Amino acid sequence: MKNAPSSWIPKELSWLSFNERVLQEAQDKSVPVVERVRFLGIYSSNLDEYFKVKIADLKRRVVIDEENDNDSGAKEVLKQCLSKVKKLNDTFDNTYSMLLTELSSHNIFLYDEKQITEEQRVWVTDFFRRNVLKHISPVILNDSIDLVSFLKDKYAYLLVKMTRKGHKEGREKSQDRDGSNSVTYALIEIPTDKIPRFIQIPTFGNKKEKVLMILDNVIRIGLDLIFKGLFNYDEISAYSAKMNRDAEYDLSSQMDRSFVENMSQSLKQRLVSMPVRFAYDKEMPKEMVRYIVNKLCMQDFDSVMEGGRYHNFKDFTGFPNVGRDYIENTPLPELNSTDFDAAANAFEAISAHDILLYYPYHSFRYFTELLRQASYDPAVTAIKINIYRVASKSRVISSLIDAANNGKHVTVIVELKARFDEENNIKWASRLTDAGVKVLFGMPSLKIHSKLCLITRIEDGQPTRYAHIGTGNFNEKTAKIYTDFALFTKHPELTQEVAEVFTFIEFPYIHTKFDRLLVSPINARRKITDMIENEINNARSGFTGKILVKINNLVDKELIDELYKASQAGVQIDMIIRGMCSLRPGIPGLSENIRIISIVDRFLEHPRVMYFYNNGNPRLFISSADWMSRNLDTRIEVGTPILSPILKNRIMDILNIQFQDTMKARIIDSEQTNTYVKRGNRRKLRSQIAIYDYLAKNEEKKQEKRVARQTQE
Repeated sequence: MKNAPSSWIPKELSWLSFNERVLQEAQDKSVPVVERVRFLGIYSSNLDEYFKVKIADLKRRVVIDEENDNDSGAKEVLKQCLSKVKKLNDTFDNTYSMLLTELSSHNIFLYDEKQITEEQRVWVTDFFRRNVLKHISPVILNDSIDLVSFLKDKYAYLLVKMTRKGHKEGREKSQDRDGSNSVTYALIEIPTDKIPRFIQIPTFGNKKEKVLMILDNVIRIGLDLIFKGLFNYDEISAYSAKMNRDAEYDLSSQMDRSFVENMSQSLKQRLVSMPVRFAYDKEMPKEMVRYIVNKLCMQDFDSVMEGGRYHNFKDFTGFPNVGRDYIENTPLPELNSTDFDAAANAFEAISAHDILLYYPYHSFRYFTELLRQASYDPAVTAIKINIYRVASKSRVISSLIDAANNGKHVTVIVELKARFDEENNIKWASRLTDAGVKVLFGMPSLKIHSKLCLITRIEDGQPTRYAHIGTGNFNEKTAKIYTDFALFTKHPELTQEVAEVFTFIEFPYIHTKFDRLLVSPINARRKITDMIENEINNARSGFTGKILVKINNLVDKELIDELYKASQAGVQIDMIIRGMCSLRPGIPGLSENIRIISIVDRFLEHPRVMYFYNNGNPRLFISSADWMSRNLDTRIEVGTPILSPILKNRIMDILNIQFQDTMKARIIDSEQTNTYVKRGNRRKLRSQIAIYDYLAKNEEKKQEKRVARQTQE
């Protein structure tokens, strides 16, 4: 069927509904107050990326429409998005004020330069002189300054206004409206890469109170130390501001330059790409706003947005807890894997049976330990791995280099187009190459997003493969905050096809067929569609049709149409979607058999899981791919069937726990109103905590069986 407007939600609007769910966490009084402040930072960081990517894309489409006298609908969607952002930002400001009050009830105060005592001001001034001043290099704004090139996307700034009253001659920059005052503007980059954004200042006698000051306000106190004696002024004031750039870039197709050189040049283009949002303190004088907007060459459809006193709220993700332990989340100890711990080494463990880990509940160390052992195991001959995003201090990279040093054949496919990690990945690629690792960059036309590792080991004189197939990156840091499945397997058919994926990446012109794995862009779309069609046919024949899906985003129109068709055929469809969802569920005659929830909690839900009832012979897959056109058609993604009945049941148990969530689940309805699932007379169930308890008991039972077996022996 063709998508009518009423059956489709623009992905850009749907994304804002997701970020609204993040903001709901900052408002949820059941969440410890420090964590709620950090959710404000997550919301802000998300919104920055939203403007750099999605709003920037919409604006490009608006420009194209205007140049071609066309109407793709982008202008109307852009208008709706900016209106929604304004409403959300108003909620954000109110939430921030509410959280400041709640922090004060815990004797934690976030003071500005006007709220501190004179004794504290002396301390802050001295702190500024000793620690901050050396990192301050103002830029004096004049006609020769290219502000577009100067401003950096990652930083917040203070725009400074210096006014010399009643002075008409020798004006340094511009005039006030009455023409009688000389005004100079300057720009200060807030050095959050050198100094923490939050400074704890002494309370001088009140031991109960904890006082924090944002670095911006520390700099405001030190303005005279920066400018006095170098500039003549009677008044000086500072206003916060930030700018977001278009994050897209053009990848040069010049044949005489390497892929890495092209990527490096393209990243430089991003550094000077045009602004898409300028956010500023609403107290900033109007003539100052006009001056800056003009210097930034912003157009009528660019986003010039007034806001509160502070910008770059993303730094609030690291808001420090200077109070009691209970005002932030109690850490959940990582679970040990009995399957790995019971074996002499990782290869013995995987040889016994397939192993499934679920991060961050299970420790990521089992994967890094597998690589560490492989790096020096004399039986290991080769290691192949995809790198998309890795930690800044990566044990994964270290083990791969160690393996190369030990004579193993190590092949690393580095995805240079991992958005916002491109520069880091170029550095990793250089370091790996220097260590003798074979580094591949795949194909410029296909981003490699699969999460694969393949280790070849000689056993009984024959090469034997061990594979990791997962839903998340090989990143020690994000493995502590993202939920992801990781399958470790020695299954010959699966590992053979994993090897063929690596061959396809290196030699894409060779025809490759996959029977077990779902591989984008080769067979994933067709196989998923076939499995949906199978459920439709079963339902129409009077049998049960059932589909369960857990993904991050659902915006592919073809698959949405298939789901609508399945709903109309009587297939029951239950979905968990964290982020964008362009499907409208619950519409009579279209999608009344589709139920969708979204869970936002302390961990970021990241796995992709697909379950098809298949007339009583269920098929279950985990995958790296969302249901988006890019993931199915223009990326290399891999999904694997879960063959072990035990592991199938474990994943289904986890999904069922999430579908029973009565605390953190929101209903995704046809209007995306983000209503919480009603508890009714059911008990409170917070699925992320319940899953931890479930997995802990599972490991405990396995350990008990292990001890009993050892006792019998």
